[in-house]
Amino acid sequence: MSHHVFKRAGVLAAAVGITGLLGAGIASAHVTANVYGDQPAKGGYGAIFFRVPNEDAKLGTIKLEVDIKPEYGIGSVRTKPIPGWSAQVTESPLAQPVTTASGTKITEAVTKVVWTAQPGTKIGQNEFEEFQISAGPLPANVDQLEFPAIQTYEGGKVVSWNQPTPDGGEEPEHPAPTVKLAAEAEGGDHASMTASTTNAEAATPASDTTARWLGGAGLVVGALGLGIGGGAVLRSRRTGNTGGSK
Repeated sequence: MSHHVFKRAGVLAAAVGITGLLGAGIASAHVTANVYGDQPAKGGYGAIFFRVPNEDAKLGTIKLEVDIKPEYGIGSVRTKPIPGWSAQVTESPLAQPVTTASGTKITEAVTKVVWTAQPGTKIGQNEFEEFQISAGPLPANVDQLEFPAIQTYEGGKVVSWNQPTPDGGEEPEHPAPTVKLAAEAEGGDHASMTASTTNAEAATPASDTTARWLGGAGLVVGALGLGIGGGAVLRSRRTGNTGGSK
């Protein structure tokens, strides 16, 4: 009986471990652009997180460059400080002014954001980092934003994530990070900026809590398996001792 109990507990623990490994593999496929909470709206502001996994077994990631297309006409980009990393936002004059949803003409827009690791800092093996920006006003004439990115490793190794994914087509080997835009929000740019910031702040702790809960659930399952197995062993020993005394 105890043998079967331990066998079932071992199978359950293995299943939990495999599920975690599969999840990690999917999450670390490539550099992605993510949104926590509601999607940013056309013509408004949005908080976007660039998730950068380290895919080299020996080299650490020390730099991320994200290009912002000039035709988007995004006039404001702010970065969230990350310990050990410096951020640089580049603005460039536009060949043709871009008119925002509110009627404002943009003659100079943000075209690049670069995060560079300070000495002693890197994204190591089996690790990832998230780089956050708050940007806007976002274009109102596109359904999604595409952010070609360049990931630089120690020693000068460079990986470009800049291939567009065709509509309804297969994802390329090095897809550019993308973010879909929701319909234009009512109340103007400021209302959209407030809503997106609030949603991002509220959603991020929730995602952390969920991860912790799942981790705790795995520990509970493992503990239950050990408890059941231990109980079976004790019962078998008691039965054996009782039989011997007779």
